[in-house]
Amino acid sequence: MRLLKVATCNMNQWAMDFDGNMKNIKDSISRAKDAGAVIRLGLELEITGYGCEDHFLELDTITHAWECLKEILVGNWTNGILCSFGMPIIKGSERYNCQVFCMNRKIIMIRPKIWLANDGNYRELRWFTAWKQKYQIVEFQLPPAISEAINQTTVPFGYGFIQFLDTAVAAEICEELFSPVPPHAELALNGVEVFMNASGSHHQLRKLDLRMRGFKGATHTRGGVYMYSNHQGCDGGRLYYDGCCCVVVNGDVVAQGSQFSFKDVEVVVAQVDLDIVASLRGSMSSFQEQAGSKKRVASIQAPYKLCRSFHLEAPISSPIKIRYHEAEEEIAFGPACWLWDYLRRSGASGFLLPLSGGADSSAVAAIVGCMCQLVVKEIHNGDEQVKEDAIRIAQYPDGQIPSDSKEFAKRIFHTVYMGTENNSEASRSRAKVLADEIGSWHIDVRIDGVISAIFIWFHALTGKYPRFKVDGGSNAENLGLQNIQARIRMVLAFMLASLMPWVHKKSGFYLVLSSTNVDEALRGNLTKHDCSSADINPIGSISKIDLRAFLRWAAVHLGYSSLAEVELAPPTAELEPIRSNYTQRDDVDIGMTYEELSVYGRLRKISRCGPVSMFKNLCHMWGSNLTPLQIGEKVKYFFKYYSINRHKMTVLTPSYHAESYSPEDNRFDMRQFLYNSKWPFQFRKITELVKEMNDDHEVKEL
Repeated sequence: MRLLKVATCNMNQWAMDFDGNMKNIKDSISRAKDAGAVIRLGLELEITGYGCEDHFLELDTITHAWECLKEILVGNWTNGILCSFGMPIIKGSERYNCQVFCMNRKIIMIRPKIWLANDGNYRELRWFTAWKQKYQIVEFQLPPAISEAINQTTVPFGYGFIQFLDTAVAAEICEELFSPVPPHAELALNGVEVFMNASGSHHQLRKLDLRMRGFKGATHTRGGVYMYSNHQGCDGGRLYYDGCCCVVVNGDVVAQGSQFSFKDVEVVVAQVDLDIVASLRGSMSSFQEQAGSKKRVASIQAPYKLCRSFHLEAPISSPIKIRYHEAEEEIAFGPACWLWDYLRRSGASGFLLPLSGGADSSAVAAIVGCMCQLVVKEIHNGDEQVKEDAIRIAQYPDGQIPSDSKEFAKRIFHTVYMGTENNSEASRSRAKVLADEIGSWHIDVRIDGVISAIFIWFHALTGKYPRFKVDGGSNAENLGLQNIQARIRMVLAFMLASLMPWVHKKSGFYLVLSSTNVDEALRGNLTKHDCSSADINPIGSISKIDLRAFLRWAAVHLGYSSLAEVELAPPTAELEPIRSNYTQRDDVDIGMTYEELSVYGRLRKISRCGPVSMFKNLCHMWGSNLTPLQIGEKVKYFFKYYSINRHKMTVLTPSYHAESYSPEDNRFDMRQFLYNSKWPFQFRKITELVKEMNDDHEVKEL
C-alpha cells in the first residue's frame, strides 16, 4: 500500500487584506500538519484574495504577495509538507495567475493558469495572461529578496507536473477542470495520480451538483485522487464563495467540507491508498493503450517521498454521501453568511430594513434573522472569532455575550414600516408580527405628513395638485404620486440608518438593506432611487418564485410562522389608494407573471436571445397553449419595458449573486442602458414570422 494523507481547505480570505489572509493560510498549514497530512492545498489567489480585480494591475499587489510568500518560506511552515499557494506573478511583461508549489523552505515549481475564467462574473483576461507555452517549462528568475532569503535563484515555471519518488502530483486550476479538453486527462496518461485544484468558485443556486460531477468525472474513468479547495465567504464584492472543499478518489467523494459557514478556516483531511489508483488504471485496456501513445507532458523531479506503507492505525477514508442543500436552504444560508461578512468587515453596527409586510422585504428580514441564529449557534459551538465580532458589532457591555438570537437581533437589526393612507392594515400587521418573531427593533410610523408637505410645495410651485388614476388623474400624475412615496421612504431609511445608533447611544451606522428581486430588476418594476437603492441587497439575484418557496420553508425551519401568511398575500406595492372596486396588484402593473419573467430572463441572458430568437423559442415552449400572435405580443411587451427601464440597472444596489439571469449592470450583465424601445427591425421580423405561421396554419387547414 502507498498511503497518502492529504489536506484541503475552505478559507474566508478578504481581497487586499494581506495580514488576515496570511493568518488564515498559516492556520490551515498548522491544522494540516497536526493531522499528519503531507500535502496542503491552498486556494486560488489566496495570498491576495481572489476578488482584487483592478488591484491586480498594481505592482504593489504583486510585491506584497511575494513578501507574504517569503514570510512563509523563511519559517518552518513548509517543512515536511508540500504546500500549494495561490498568488499573482509577473514574468517578463506578463502577469499570471499561479499556483506556487513549496516544500522544505524551497519553491519546487510555479504553475501558471493556462485557461482563464472570463465569462459571467469573471474577468481574468483583464488582469492576467494565459500561459500559452503549454508543453514548455522555463526557468523563472526569483525576485532578489526571495532568492536571498531561501538561497534559491531560479524555479521551473510552466505547465507540467512534479514527480516525487513515489507518486506524481499536478495542478489543475479552477476553470481548467471545466474547459473542453481539461488538463487532467493527459496528465493522468502521463502518470499523475494526485490532482490539486485550487479554486475561487462562487455560489449560485443549484450549482454545486455541476461542480461535484466535474470532480467525480475527472477520476471515475481515469483513476486518481482529486483535491479541491475553495474560497468561502464575501471577500469584498457581490459574490459569496461557497467552499465545499473535497477529496475524490476514483470517482468517489471521501471527504467534503461545508458549503456555508462562518468559519475563517476549515481543513478537510483524507487518507488515500494510491495503489487503488494504479490498480484501476492497470485494469482498463483503453487507458493502457492511450497511455502508450500519449503526448509527453514535462515534469520536475522532487527527491522526496510523500507516501507511507501499510499501517493499521491509519484507516483509509471511505466513500461518503455528498451533502447537498435544498434551494431554500441555499437562499437562507448563502446570503446570511454574505451579510455577516459584510457587516463584520464594513465597520457598521447593524442593519436597517424598510419592512413593508410583503414577500420581498419579509424574505430579507428572515435572512437577517437566520444570520442572527447562525451567530448564536456558532458562539455556542465555541467559535471565538464569531463571538468577538458579535460583541464588537452589537456593543455588548463587558462580560456579556450573545446567547439568544432574538436578543442579538434587537441590538443589530432595525426594521421600519413606513405607512401611508394607501397601505393596508394587513400589511402593517404582517410587518409587526414578523419583526416580533425575529426580534428586530421595529418602528411603525406614518409618513403622510412628509408626503403632504412635498405636495404643498409642488402646488406652490406649479399651482397644480396631481391626482391618482383611480381619482381621474393621468398616467403621469399616477406615476409621480407613486414614485414620491417610494423615494421618500429611501430618504427616511438612510436618515434613520445614520441617526438611530446615536439615538440608542451607540457608535457607528446601520447598513440599509434593499429588497428588490431579480425579476423586478429584469422588468424594471421598481422606482429609481426608492427603497431599491440601499447599501446592499441580499435577494437582488433571486427570483420571485424561489423567494416564495423560501418563505414557506422559513416559516417552518426558521420558526417565523407568520411568513406563511406573507407568502399567501397577493403581491402589491400599495402605492395607490385602495377603493372598493380597485386594489393595486403587481401582476397587473408588471403585465406579465413572475413565472414568465423567469423564462424571459433565462432566454435573454443564458441563451443570449434577442427578440426574434426569443419569439422562436417561446413558440416551441408555449405553442400548445398560445397562438404565435399572443406569444409575439408578449415578447414585444417584455422587450419594450426591459429597454425602457434598463437605465435603472446602472444604480441598482449591489446584490448577492445567486441567479444566472441577473440583469445587474455593473459586473454581470454588460449591455447598454439606452435603447430604442420600439425595436423597429426586430419587432417587424416577429410580425412577419407571425403572419407566416398563420398563413401556414391556414394552408394546412385547407
